[in-house]
Amino acid sequence: MMAASSNALICGRHRIVLDRPLVMGVLNVTPDSFADGGAFLDLRDATDRVRQMLGEGADIVDIGGESTRPGAAPTSEADELERVIPLLEKIRLSCDARGVPISVDTRKPVVMRAAIAAGASMINDINALRAPGAMDAVSESGAAVCLMHMRGEPATMQHAAIYDDVVTDVAAFLAERAAACVAADIGRDRIVLDPGFGFGKTVEHNLALLRRLAEIAALGYPLLAGLSRKSTIGVLTGRNVDDRMAGSVAAALAAVARGAAIVRVHDVRETADALKVWRAVQGE
Repeated sequence: MMAASSNALICGRHRIVLDRPLVMGVLNVTPDSFADGGAFLDLRDATDRVRQMLGEGADIVDIGGESTRPGAAPTSEADELERVIPLLEKIRLSCDARGVPISVDTRKPVVMRAAIAAGASMINDINALRAPGAMDAVSESGAAVCLMHMRGEPATMQHAAIYDDVVTDVAAFLAERAAACVAADIGRDRIVLDPGFGFGKTVEHNLALLRRLAEIAALGYPLLAGLSRKSTIGVLTGRNVDDRMAGSVAAALAAVARGAAIVRVHDVRETADALKVWRAVQGE
């Protein structure tokens, strides 16, 4: 069942009611993301994909201009801005017309500020606003923020996958970052937490986090779960990255059943349909 948290998420000019699980559609405008890298570098292709996701039932659209897959090299500010800002300017009106917030997946304060100015209503930060200036960039806006747990950097994070108890450690980190945001005048109703599946975690860690997700939901903030097409799904199913839709949908349903309020996915239509059936069975 859904976690006990605020009944709405404030994303700038959008107020998103959390009365059902939400689907966040992923769009990476990068050459090297693990699932869709290179597929949407052309602005027209990226715009068309956003419109497709809106039609498929995306509640939030998440745009990323830097790959954060394991082993990924950093992207320059200039390249990230060039990838993200023109797309934001193209899709803002379409998303606003449907009441769908645009999230930008970035850890750079310069990109955060530019994205918010161009129409983003949420910052999805794998670094949990720890970069100098990141907290201020969000605090001074009305944007929501998703705080994710990660050990190390994308290039090296899988070498840091050592925990006393992964669930306890992740929950403590997220609680500390959420408290820091509240202290910086980012309201609780603007904060989402993400345990960071696959970010400095083994398959066993990811399964433990998923099984015990309710312990993190107990912190009282909406939870985002991003398992879509990740290597854990590949290990469990034996499928390559382009053939992990069924496993990803199953993981999304497992996360929602344990308290996730938002699932971040590549396969929007299939996940949205599965959630409709799941909710009907639940009597919601």
